[in-house]
Amino acid sequence: MEPTGGDVGAFIAGVTPAKRRRDADTLVALMERVTGEEPVLWGSIIGFGRYHYRYESGREGDAGAAGFAPRKAATVIYLPDGVGAHTDSLGRLGAHTTGVGCLYLKDLESIDLAVLEEIVRSSYSTVTAGTFGQRARDGGSS
Repeated sequence: MEPTGGDVGAFIAGVTPAKRRRDADTLVALMERVTGEEPVLWGSIIGFGRYHYRYESGREGDAGAAGFAPRKAATVIYLPDGVGAHTDSLGRLGAHTTGVGCLYLKDLESIDLAVLEEIVRSSYSTVTAGTFGQRARDGGSS
């Protein structure tokens, strides 16, 4: 996967509802601070940094090392190392749901942003430490 380019600010300006747009602005600042990277569009995902993955199957590629997508129903935070790697932190986060490698947030005002920053920092650090070879569904406890 490669970044698709585009103006991140213009993309966020078109996000609805307004709560998702507000949360997207907050997440851009949080992820810039955590990663030291500028936001880049990867389709409809706002990504920060890049990591290379290589699985035992031989499949490999590149993806954003941290990122999120402001969707209508919820904001999706991507955790390439899997939500299982963040079980303890997720217990302190506040209102959320999860998928295998995704954290779904309906409103950043209902979560602890310091805990979210901790989760994003840990995930980013894990996947940028070298070639990452674990699928999100195989992520273990931290």
